[in-house]
This record gives sequence, C-alpha cells and structure tokens, in this order.
Amino acid sequence: MAKARSHSAAGQMMGYLYQCELALLELARRSWEDITVEVRMELLDDIEFLHHETQDPLELLQSKYREAAGQLSVTGKDFWRSVTSWIDSLKVSASPSALPLPILRLVSTQVAKEGTFLHWLRSGADRNIGLALARMEEVAGDADGPETTAEDRAHFMALTPAQRHRLVTAMVVDDGAPVMSDVDRSLAKELGITPSEHSSAVLDEIKGWWYRVAVRLLERKDPAYRLASVSAEELLCRRDEALERYAGRSLPITETHRNLTEAEMAPYRNRLVVSQMQWIGLPDREIATHLRDYHYARAQRSEWLRNFKVTADGLDAYERDLHYEWESVFLRRTRRVDDETDEAARQDIGQAILDDTMEKVADKPARPGTSTAPWIGRGSIHDLCDRAENVGSDQAVGWHPDHPRLCTDHIEAADQ
Repeated sequence: MAKARSHSAAGQMMGYLYQCELALLELARRSWEDITVEVRMELLDDIEFLHHETQDPLELLQSKYREAAGQLSVTGKDFWRSVTSWIDSLKVSASPSALPLPILRLVSTQVAKEGTFLHWLRSGADRNIGLALARMEEVAGDADGPETTAEDRAHFMALTPAQRHRLVTAMVVDDGAPVMSDVDRSLAKELGITPSEHSSAVLDEIKGWWYRVAVRLLERKDPAYRLASVSAEELLCRRDEALERYAGRSLPITETHRNLTEAEMAPYRNRLVVSQMQWIGLPDREIATHLRDYHYARAQRSEWLRNFKVTADGLDAYERDLHYEWESVFLRRTRRVDDETDEAARQDIGQAILDDTMEKVADKPARPGTSTAPWIGRGSIHDLCDRAENVGSDQAVGWHPDHPRLCTDHIEAADQ
C-alpha cells in the first residue's frame, strides 16, 4: 500500500516563528550592552542588528531551527546557503577588502561537531580562523560533495583567497541555541523578569507587542505601515510598562507646574484649545489656568516618550480613556439641547461639560494601577481639544454643544 505523503508545513512555520522570537531574544540580550542598537528583519538577512546613528549593519544573523537534535552538517544547506546569502547581501566580491564586514552569525539549534570547521568558527577558546578556512576550502572544492549545496560551495570558491579569508573572519557559528520551548525562559532571563505570579502575563504582553511589531517590520508594500527597525530601548520601555502595570509604580513627574508667563502663553492665543474655551464664554483668567495644565502636560508627556518612560501606544490608550470620560459627560449634559436652546444656555452647558470632565480626568492614571498628577489628565484632555479640527476623529473633544460645527468654521476661517 502506498504511503500517504505529508503536506504539513508545521516545520517550516515553526522556523518562521522561531526567527521572529529569536530576533526578540537577541535584541533583549544586546540591551545589556547597548540600548540604542536596532533590529530589523528580512532585508539583508533573516535578522539584522544596526548601528543607531549610521544604520550600518553591525551583525547579520541566519536563523536555523531544527526540532530534532543532531549535528550541524559541514556540507548541509543550513551553513552553505547562509554563506551564499552573506556573499550576495554584502557584495563581498565587489566591496573594498579594507572595509570590515559586520559579524556574520549562524544561529542553529543543532550542534557543531568537535574537530570540524563549524566548531572552529564558534566564539571562544577553540576559535581558529586559519584551520576553519582551510577545511572550508577543502569541503567547498570537493567534487564529490552533495549536489544540494554544490552551487553554494562554488560561489564561495569563486571569491579570491583574500575575500574568502575576510568573509570567514567575520563568521560566527552559534550552535546549540535554545529550541522554541526554551525561548520564553531565556527571554525572561535576558529581560530581567524574575519568577512571580505575574511573570507569565508580563512576558505574554511583551510578546504580543513584538508579534505586532514583526508584522510591520516585514511589511514591504505600504510605506506608511512599514516599520524600519526597533531599538532595544523601546523593548525595555515595553518591559517596564508591563512590569509597572502590575507593580503599580507611577510615571515620574519632572515638570514644575507653575503659572505661565505672557511669553509662554502668547503662542497659544490663536490655537483651537483657546477657541474651544472662548466659545463657552470662559474668562481669560480661567483660560490661563487651563492653558497651564495643557502646556505642562504636553511637556511631561513628551519627556516620557523621549526618555522611553512610556510608549506612543501607551499614551494612545490613555487618551482613549480620557475621551471615554469626556464622552459620557458630553452625552449626559447635551441630551436636552435642541433648536430652542439659546446661545447663553449652550455656553452654560459647555462650562458644565468642562467642569465635570476636569473632575473625572484628574484622577485618571496615565498607566493602569498607578497614580498620576491631576494636571496631567486635565492638560491631556485639552490636548485632544486642540486636535479637534479633525472633526471626523474618533477622539475629537469639545466643550460647546455645537463644537463640531464651530471647529469646521474655525478651519474655514483659518484657510481664508
């Protein structure tokens, strides 16, 4: 009886998932030495680590996942196709030999047998470039070698001796890498997540974020959606957000909350945030106090983002919470507004909406489970007011019952 052929792609899929998780693990490892290092995927290689300032590759990494234990073959596809990839990606045969190559690392779950050139290419005391190169040239030039890698081996031998030496000097074989079932344990260690009742939830949150990031790193058609790279600093910020969400630690307050000078207030006079308060008849002195909250909340939020105390996604979630509080007040206060409601009454309703919203958002934490200075919430809701010209926005905020129409008029007047 003929044996049924398997059409399962489980092994291939596991390899793709492993590459994604390995990129996260490697980024976490590098964070101990350089938090500015950045990672990207599938451009020059499976995984690439970049210099923050120049965006030059520091390391190209080939990821090879084999579920079954075994030895890494000296004539196998895992190694020789990696060599071809490096030669082509870096244009080794054309680039000036004086320029150093980035680290070229092969990460494999299999093990390099002692005494092979793969073993001599490992980092550590046994590393021997001369022996590794000589043996690689023997294997590559063997006419009896397997056909599956004949073209790749010939590609290597087509290089000049100096180019081969330069290439091999940059190679590192990292064998015995953790298999998929061990990656979480290694990742938790590299991120400094100690075992606790919340450690699994923290790790799940970080990995959920990472898989969303990976999709954007792999995007090739939509430039607006594509993410060029991710830094170790952002990863650590995500870790801190997740850890502190459970630990209940508050975000640092570095801004001194004080009255604004005339010079500081001047740039806001024609801004929508001021117009929104003028439409409900708020006196100038009260507008000044609200502008103070707005000014320092913006500065504090920018500082959090700049110093990786919080992420843009974290602030977006905070704004959604603030918008929800405003919306519940707005709908309740405007339920009886109709065509018969005069402008004075509408302004009174707008002031009530403002006052009620300020009370509700003052106690809203910028990170769940923590506490936040009241002026952060008050100023942040004004920031949403200042962006309400985008009337179709889901987060547009206003005080006057007719603020969508007034915002439209404001746009048209500004365009004239």
